[in-house]
Amino acid sequence: MPDDFVVTPWEVKGAVDYDRLVTQFGTERLTPALLERIRKITGELHPMLRRGVFYSHRDLGWILDGYAKGAKFALYTGRGPSSGIHIGHMLPWFFTKWIQEKFKATLYFQITDDEKFLFKDFDNLAEATKVGYDNILDIIAMGFDPKLTRIFLDTEYIRHLYPIAVEVAKRITFSTTQAVFGFTNSNNIGEIFYTSLQAAPAFLPSVEAKREVPVLIPCGIDQDPHFRIARDVAPKLGHPKPALIHNKLGPGGKMSASIPESSIFTTDTEAQAHKKILNAFTGGRATVEEQRRLGANPYICSIFAQYNYIFEPDDGPLAEVERTCKSGERLCGDCKEELWGKVRPWLKAHHSAREKAKDRIEQFVVRD
Repeated sequence: MPDDFVVTPWEVKGAVDYDRLVTQFGTERLTPALLERIRKITGELHPMLRRGVFYSHRDLGWILDGYAKGAKFALYTGRGPSSGIHIGHMLPWFFTKWIQEKFKATLYFQITDDEKFLFKDFDNLAEATKVGYDNILDIIAMGFDPKLTRIFLDTEYIRHLYPIAVEVAKRITFSTTQAVFGFTNSNNIGEIFYTSLQAAPAFLPSVEAKREVPVLIPCGIDQDPHFRIARDVAPKLGHPKPALIHNKLGPGGKMSASIPESSIFTTDTEAQAHKKILNAFTGGRATVEEQRRLGANPYICSIFAQYNYIFEPDDGPLAEVERTCKSGERLCGDCKEELWGKVRPWLKAHHSAREKAKDRIEQFVVRD
């Protein structure tokens, strides 16, 4: 990986060159022809597709080929419960929900409490599991279809996952994990084994159905290394390779849960969220006069990214924001207040849905 940025499943640093990642990871760009195929099926394109937020894939064409012939596919995504949920975490979930609705796909949602215990500074496994259940409230609050959604924690669904993970693990060498993840002799053996468990839900629909079930995984491009291994192993297990569709990670890499002031969390009060927007990093100039004269840079601006990625579904107003930002006609304060006008009602509705989710956990969670 180049020295100027780092992308692994556990760390993203620097200004990510997404074109370079496509080459280095060996993925494919989403082409206009592929997007048009999706539009013909769904009747529209999700804003994240139109705007290149989801920009890369593996075998998406194969998924669409099968669907056109009547082969339904399953969805698989996940969450590593290291902290509370912020809006950046939810970016692929908005898109996954749209895919579920348009294709009536069953969603397997993995909560990797074991992974976060192994890789993070939790004193015990129970802490990671507790955070996982708190995260589940946000997943339910997103509005996924309870009849088509199966949420599970690894430690509570392990009887289903472990037989598959063992089959995967037998076909992965330590040298492969070293090459893909950079593991060394200092990594604990749970970390080395873990990618086998993350692969398991990609094959779970086929195991359960006792036939080949295509699986599509919407995820951040940083998670692709796990599934490169899963795809390599799939033919050896007699399962179809999981397909992927990757989203970008935001300006300057991931929003960080370890820097709470950099992200809006779903449990933030309105006052806290408003303050974060007002203090957010932008692409503005040092002075008002300079910005009026030279314009600002929306492409490095976290405020513009939130418009672009989530909170402005209409391309027309977004294009106007982009134009007036670059021309200097608008100032960063204008964008911040306009964004707050979109975030505030969303946050209020999510708070309400999250509270109601406490009584709906058993509708969604599956256990051994």
